Amino acid sequence: MAFIKGYQYKTEQEAINAREACDAYYGIPVGPDDVTQNWVEYRFAELNTPQFWYIVFDESLTPILGTPTEFEVLTPSFPPNEEL
Repeated sequence: MAFIKGYQYKTEQEAINAREACDAYYGIPVGPDDVTQNWVEYRFAELNTPQFWYIVFDESLTPILGTPTEFEVLTPSFPPNEEL
């Protein structure tokens, strides 16, 4: 389990829209062959119920996405609890 400061979305399309808004704000990518294709990437909280998509906070996102919130993301234990 981890507490994340960022932006949470109920659908993948909402996360895509947020990523595209950041790309447009920062003019990314400049060209189709650029190494950097997106300013930010979203993640999927597949172990949470309900599942959701999220973007981890960075100061550069505040002008586009606003004030972040803090939320819990379930993560697999590491190392996995396995009997040897």
